[in-house]
Amino acid sequence: MSGKKVLVCAMQLHKRRGPWLQKLEEAGFEVEFNTLGRKLTHDELIEQLPGAYATIAGSEPYDESSLSAAPELRIIARWGVGYDQVDVDAATRHGVAVAMAFGANHEAVADAAFALTSALANDVLQYHNLVTGGGWGGRYHVGLHRKTVGIVGLGRIGRAFARRCRGFETRILGYDPLIPPDAVQDLGVELVALEELLKESDFISLHAPRAPETENLINRETLALMKSSAYLINTSRGNVIDEGALVEALTRGGIAGAGLDVFAAEPPGDSPLLKLDNVLLMPHSAGASADAVEGVSQRCVDSIIAIDRGENPGDGLVLNPEALAGS
Repeated sequence: MSGKKVLVCAMQLHKRRGPWLQKLEEAGFEVEFNTLGRKLTHDELIEQLPGAYATIAGSEPYDESSLSAAPELRIIARWGVGYDQVDVDAATRHGVAVAMAFGANHEAVADAAFALTSALANDVLQYHNLVTGGGWGGRYHVGLHRKTVGIVGLGRIGRAFARRCRGFETRILGYDPLIPPDAVQDLGVELVALEELLKESDFISLHAPRAPETENLINRETLALMKSSAYLINTSRGNVIDEGALVEALTRGGIAGAGLDVFAAEPPGDSPLLKLDNVLLMPHSAGASADAVEGVSQRCVDSIIAIDRGENPGDGLVLNPEALAGS
C-alpha cells in the first residue's frame, strides 16, 4: 500500500465518485478533493498542492511557482486532452511526469459538435421557442443533407466528426496543415486551403488545438470570407475565435449563426453572445457524456498507477517521458 496522496482538482469528478475512485483507493492511494469544490486559482493551487504525489488536474495552472511549492509531486494526470495550463518544460525540470487522456473522449466531443451542427441546421431552438410561445409554422430551415461542411483540424475529433457527416451525404472540406491527404481520404474529406473552406462551406466546425498559430484564427477577416448563410461551430478552444468579431458578424448578418461549447473566458460572464438569439451555447461540456467522463477518469487513474509502478502507461500518453525516471 503506497499511502501516497492524489489531489483531485478536475471539477468533473467532484460529483462522479465512481469506479475510478475505488480503483485508486484499492491501489493504496489516499485520495483528496480540492477543498473549495471549484476551479482553483493559481494561489489556491499553491496552497493545496503541497504533499501531493499526484494530481488529477483540471484547468488550473501548473507552472514554475506552483510546481516549486510541491516538491513531492511526481505525476500530473490531466483530465482531458488539452494541456494549455501545464508548463511541460517546468514539469520536466521538477521531475513531474505529465500524463494525458488522449483518445478517451473524442467520440463524445464529436457527438456534441454534430449535435450543435444538426440543431443549427434544423432551427431546433427557434422552433422550440416558437411552439412554447404559442406559435406554429411559418419558418423554414436550411437542413444538413448534401450541404458542404468544413472541418478545421483533423485530429481524432475532427475525423470522428467527419464520419458523422458522411451519413448525410455532405461534401466535406478539411483544413489541417499537419495532415497528409491520404490520412483522410477514406473519410471522403477534400483537403483545401483555409480560404477555400471558409468561402464554400455551409457549416464550419472547429477542431484546432490551442497554439500560437491558431489564436484568433477566426477573426474579422476570415469571418468576412464566410457565406452570410453559414454557421460556425466551435468545440475546440475559445481563443481560436476573436469573440468581438464573431459577435459583430452575428449581429450584422455576416453569418447566420453559431454553436459554441468554448469561450475566450469561462464562464463567459456578461458576454454579448448570451443575448443573441442565433447562437446555441454549451458550458464547455462537449466531452462530458457519462461514458466519456468515466473513460477519461479511468485513463488518468491507470496512468497514475502505471507510473507509480515504474511503467509507461502507453505510447504517447506521457508528454515528457524523460521525467518518468524520476517518478
